[in-house]
Amino acid sequence: MEEKNKEIAITGMTCAACANRVEKGLQKMDGVQSATVNFATEKASVSFNSEEVDVATIQEKIRTLGYDVVKEEVTLNITGMTCAACSSRIEKGLARMDGVTSSTVNLALETGKIEYNPAELTTQDFIEKIRKLGYDADIRNEESKKQKDHRQIEIRNKTILLLISATLSLPLLWTMVSHFSFTSWLYVPSFLMNPYTQWVLATPVQFGIGWTFYRGAYFALRNKSANMDVLVALGTSSAYLYSVYLVLIGSNHGLYFETSAVLITLILLGKLFEARAKGHSSDAIKKLMGLQPTMAIVERNEVATEIPITDVQVGDVLLIRPGASIPVDAEVITGESAIDESMLTGESLPIDKAQGDTVYAATVNAHGSLRVRAKGVGKDTVLSSIIRVVEEAQGSKAPIQRLADRISGVFVPIVVGIAVVTFVVWYFAVSPGNFAEALTSMIAVLVIACPCALGLATPTSIMAGSGRAAEQGILFKTAEAMENTKLINTVVLDKTGTITKGTPEVTDFFVAFSMDRKRMLALASAAESDSEHPVARAISNFGMDAQLSLPKVSTFKALPGQGIECIIDNSNVLLGNSVLLEERGISMDTTIVDAATLENEGKTVMYMVLDNVHVATIAVADTLKETSIQAVADLKALGLDVIMLTGDQQRTAKAIANEAGIEHVIAGVMPARKAEVISSLQAEGKRVAMVGDGINDAPALAVADIGMAMGTGTAVAMEAADVTLMHGDLLRVADTIQMSRLTVQNIKQNLFWALAYNSIGIPIAAAGLLAPWLAGAAMAFSSVSVVLNALRLQRVTLRK
Repeated sequence: MEEKNKEIAITGMTCAACANRVEKGLQKMDGVQSATVNFATEKASVSFNSEEVDVATIQEKIRTLGYDVVKEEVTLNITGMTCAACSSRIEKGLARMDGVTSSTVNLALETGKIEYNPAELTTQDFIEKIRKLGYDADIRNEESKKQKDHRQIEIRNKTILLLISATLSLPLLWTMVSHFSFTSWLYVPSFLMNPYTQWVLATPVQFGIGWTFYRGAYFALRNKSANMDVLVALGTSSAYLYSVYLVLIGSNHGLYFETSAVLITLILLGKLFEARAKGHSSDAIKKLMGLQPTMAIVERNEVATEIPITDVQVGDVLLIRPGASIPVDAEVITGESAIDESMLTGESLPIDKAQGDTVYAATVNAHGSLRVRAKGVGKDTVLSSIIRVVEEAQGSKAPIQRLADRISGVFVPIVVGIAVVTFVVWYFAVSPGNFAEALTSMIAVLVIACPCALGLATPTSIMAGSGRAAEQGILFKTAEAMENTKLINTVVLDKTGTITKGTPEVTDFFVAFSMDRKRMLALASAAESDSEHPVARAISNFGMDAQLSLPKVSTFKALPGQGIECIIDNSNVLLGNSVLLEERGISMDTTIVDAATLENEGKTVMYMVLDNVHVATIAVADTLKETSIQAVADLKALGLDVIMLTGDQQRTAKAIANEAGIEHVIAGVMPARKAEVISSLQAEGKRVAMVGDGINDAPALAVADIGMAMGTGTAVAMEAADVTLMHGDLLRVADTIQMSRLTVQNIKQNLFWALAYNSIGIPIAAAGLLAPWLAGAAMAFSSVSVVLNALRLQRVTLRK
């Protein structure tokens, strides 16, 4: 049992009773030995068994009691990591620091994310801790992102080292190749066969180029752990030092200088390929960051001036020329144009914009000139929020990665043990007294083992998959959300604004046989033009869309719960529901249309009366989005159960569901009960995804296994969701699930390859069937293959 003590700062306590409540709540938790809460200092001192409960769970308990925990979060760039054991060591080292709530280190992104109590620690404390562990770090902020990518510097340095190492190693490789029977014809200068020449060539490679491995191994061992550097240092040093020994005793045969030098060269080559491939895995973020222009044309004192985008302020008036990228989020003041928003939403068709509409940073103005007023600048633009979400998702850990982390933690010590056993077995049993063969087999075991592939298996796939999804307008908030989306078997769709357009439209306009349809439509549209009721707006817009000349309304009166009454061209016009007709004693003309049929289709029926005569029947409904039918069909094709959840009455809900192809309908559910419905479905063993767009959907989105918010909806809904669909297109729900499935499949392929490679390669090396340089080449390229497999996700084609 590992007992830990943690001091947690708490906010929101107003009296001693609050402190007492928190104290008792913590004491009741499994794994907590003792808890004391001080109201004056606003701190809780907790002693707990770390094998049963962690700090994050304790903090969550405090939040469920109605209080909050003081914490801050920082992201650091970390350099010097070579394998999963490195990232695991840094992560554990940070997590052990008093005041740290959680730490996550991403090998592929080369970043560390730490949540901590600012009363106990500062960012500099983390940087110093990382440096003590043998690595380097700096704060990751907006400015550092704009500076030259450190990975490009790393690639350049690795290339230089590789060229030097290859230049010194190739002559040694030449001498080794010449020993094979099929290459006996090769000419090798005699001076290259001189053991002192080989010693001179191998030494700079071993201790100059290979210094990074010794340094990494030193820090790893000093911190009581082991990583890939330990394996490489042990393997190459064994070959080099044994060769030095032979030279010193005067033996010219059985030298392994070429083995140590070529091993280091091949490992550097593999690391160079790996760095290049890892760079491509973050291409999505780079593309997003490169979308925004660096300059903007701003009107100040009635003069148009081009200024850096960083100087644009909220409220500034900007000029957007045809073909230009929009620099900030803004509202159109004057002008009309079509805007290409495909880079943000995945929608291929340009969106028409006019006065009062919102345009977004990085989108492209197609043809018209616009004057816009800045609403969101810098980190407050939609583009910046997208980049933030994608970075957080790529930097987080998926649950499936825990297996790799556990294996990586013990991998290197086990391999060293196997290598020692291999040497002993060869020297005493397989080939008694043959030190050279025993040494060769041991070196092969040390260098073929690759913890790098294990460490890269999950994060590279998450980076590539979430980046590709973001390009298509699908934002996963975390790696966990991306993995868990695959498990969904039930999709619950909110009706209004998700399946339907969210605004009522006129679907049918029937007039009496003796009446002129255009005139009746003009009268109806004019009569409703002064009303703010959604149904009235639908009728008014229907008439205006027909481009009719509307007569003037002389008097207007709203009739609550019934409709409206007005005078147009000296005629009395009534427009309302059946209650209005009954109250006025007006007979309904059933020859116009059967109203019951319309109502059974889920439509709202309105009646128009002209001078006490029923002359027209109008049907209004919140109609399906154009893609809803196909979206539901796609979800069913994926084997998912589709449910519609709505507060509408059963008849209306059923009509919409039938049109969309949904068999299961839950109607008449008040907003507060939507979360209860999701919980009841989960209690039946279903893995539920909730798709919604409104404030009233937020509780259900939060409760669902996966919450998906339509990007056209409210900020509250998007905050509560695990996934945001930027375009608000229901077709993207199936794409989201498909992207999750492909990403998890890719992760499993990577993990299988990494585990299979080590499981097969180590026994083959131990059996003496692999020369050390071949084992080193296999190790170097194993991690590259994992990264390249992950990059296939960047070529996944989702619908446009």
